[in-house]
Amino acid sequence: MGTGQTVREPWSNLGATTIPRALRNACAQWPDKVFLDFSGEKHSFAATDREATRIAHGLAAMGVSKGDRVCSILDNVSDLVFVWFAVNKLGAVSVPINTSLKGEYLRHQIADSGAKVIVTEAEYAERVLAVENELPELETLVVRSPTPEIGPTRLGVRTLDSLRADDVSPIDVAIAPDDLALLIYTSGTTGPSKGCMVGHSYACNFGKQNAWATRLAPDDILWTPLPLFHAAGAFGVVLASLLIGATAAISRRFSVSNFWSEIEQSRATMAQILSVMLLLVPNAPESEAEKRCHGQLRVVFGTPFGKALQDKWRERFGVKYAASPAYGLTEACMITIVPVDTPNVPDGTSGRRADDFDVRILDEDGNECPPNVPGEIVVRPRKPGIMFQGYWRRPEATIAATRDLWFHTGDMGKFDENDYFYFVDRKKDYLRRGGENISSFEVEATFLAHPEVREVAVHSVISELSEDEVKVTIALKQGSALQPDVLCEWSISRLPHFAVPRYIEFRDELPKTATGRVQKHVLRSEGVTGTTWDRSKSDIVVVKRRLAGNR
Repeated sequence: MGTGQTVREPWSNLGATTIPRALRNACAQWPDKVFLDFSGEKHSFAATDREATRIAHGLAAMGVSKGDRVCSILDNVSDLVFVWFAVNKLGAVSVPINTSLKGEYLRHQIADSGAKVIVTEAEYAERVLAVENELPELETLVVRSPTPEIGPTRLGVRTLDSLRADDVSPIDVAIAPDDLALLIYTSGTTGPSKGCMVGHSYACNFGKQNAWATRLAPDDILWTPLPLFHAAGAFGVVLASLLIGATAAISRRFSVSNFWSEIEQSRATMAQILSVMLLLVPNAPESEAEKRCHGQLRVVFGTPFGKALQDKWRERFGVKYAASPAYGLTEACMITIVPVDTPNVPDGTSGRRADDFDVRILDEDGNECPPNVPGEIVVRPRKPGIMFQGYWRRPEATIAATRDLWFHTGDMGKFDENDYFYFVDRKKDYLRRGGENISSFEVEATFLAHPEVREVAVHSVISELSEDEVKVTIALKQGSALQPDVLCEWSISRLPHFAVPRYIEFRDELPKTATGRVQKHVLRSEGVTGTTWDRSKSDIVVVKRRLAGNR
């Protein structure tokens, strides 16, 4: 090799694995070690494999085979992991669905996936039945409850227990690292939500990245309340623990008042939380469980997690490492990353360029931005199988997001002169509230279905806590006497709890461009006006899964 010649890494998937293979390897190394801890309900690696195999045989007897999609609407329970792994053992595709979805949100994802089987909690089964006539490919509803009370339906109805076969012999299906493992649906920011095609090697690489960045070790217990229908919990906690031999301690939901008692019970050494959770815990009153757990958590990580808030966690709770170590997205997992024990990380950053990815910041003309100048974040992989494989059944959307062989994230960011990354804003018009991405398109479609609504714009306003609050600005039809509180109550049964707006404002007209497009940036800049109705000042209560409340 002559002087000055560049040394480059080979394009190779050497070391890539599949989820079933990772489970087999874990069983060979740590068969009796606790892998999953669901609030005291514990399962070893071997027991997890056995339960997944039993369900896999049951699904196979129903006709589920390689390439088929199986939806699930399950809470954070052990059966969610067993069903997920069972589906993947067959070479089939797991489609986890947000448990808050209902109506058109739910119908779209089930229908789009083309699933013929769905596994659901009993309390969510009625939501499926409400839209079953618009789900032509769905054949069977599997209910987790042992004695479901299901009304008239064309679907075949089974209990999950009836699928638990006695057969625990290995499943003989050839699965490659680049085979499709999951469909993870986006929030549908510019249209109906899209299914990100996630291969086995991508999912496992996400877990490997998270384990590396957090310094997860085999003797660690990684606790999270994050829902396992999202990649952060499923890949970043469950698969990270599977690959390392650690324990994944999963809470059913987040509760401020029970946070420290759950940390104490699980004996957690690490915690992954996000959004307003990071703020609520250090702002809560001191408890006896908190005192007993001082110094127990070595690592706490999540986002957004600024330096001042990190310092609170270190000083009050004795946490050694508090960090926001990465930036990622469903299509490409973590494209910037830094280990949690990295010293002198600048405030507000989310790591540096990950070794696995080539990440650039481009201006509107497609030119790379210099340090400290924001632009759109674009990315491409440095090895195969570590990004999504495209949008399910939407080749045109995949092509539109991939220009000049770069995936355009639609997010804005910048790198400083030391290659630290800073997230700046969302280029796409979407919101984030309570850790959930919200599609303005789908919320607007819901409100447009009201007979007295003429035009609607859904947009964010600044929250006093964290992330966004949802505001709906509406032009009513002539002669309408509709009131904001009545409209809000109407929306509660039609929207996920996190998408119900806090603010509603009625106007004669919405601000528009010369071509008739609503100027949402104008509405965002105006924020909460003097004529804006505020749900928090009313007696309306949105029933939710107590994400941040006391039990």
